[in-house]
Amino acid sequence: MRFTKPRDLLAAGLVAGLLAHLLIRLAYDTLPPLPTFAGFTLLVIAVVNLWLAFSLRARILRKRGARPVEPLTAARAVAFAKASSLLGAIMLGGWAGVLIYVLPARGQFQAADNDIVTGVVGIVCAALLIAAALWLERCCKTPDDPHLDQ
Repeated sequence: MRFTKPRDLLAAGLVAGLLAHLLIRLAYDTLPPLPTFAGFTLLVIAVVNLWLAFSLRARILRKRGARPVEPLTAARAVAFAKASSLLGAIMLGGWAGVLIYVLPARGQFQAADNDIVTGVVGIVCAALLIAAALWLERCCKTPDDPHLDQ
């Protein structure tokens, strides 16, 4: 298994951003105001990623007498990290697409001011999810054992 490549995340984010921008452009005047903390769920997933990262890292490095990590547990954590980073990239692109439309539309729609805050919250939470997921993925790497070289 290979580490997640930034270009894959960038491609997913760009496609999601373009689609979100197109959909918002076509239907924004019929939509209700977006909930301010709509992106907050991404922050919860990021916290779960961070908790798993620090927990597994301590166990993989065998700190504080921690029990060893089962290979299937590490594989599941990596799969969760890859899915989380992809979700974060898609949502970051989507919120960016919304924000790109809403910023210039502040004068046309009354709800646009609230939606700017919503977009910023979504972008920040999505970026934190990407960072936490990539950190979890790195923490699941098997450390190099210096005793194997001798």
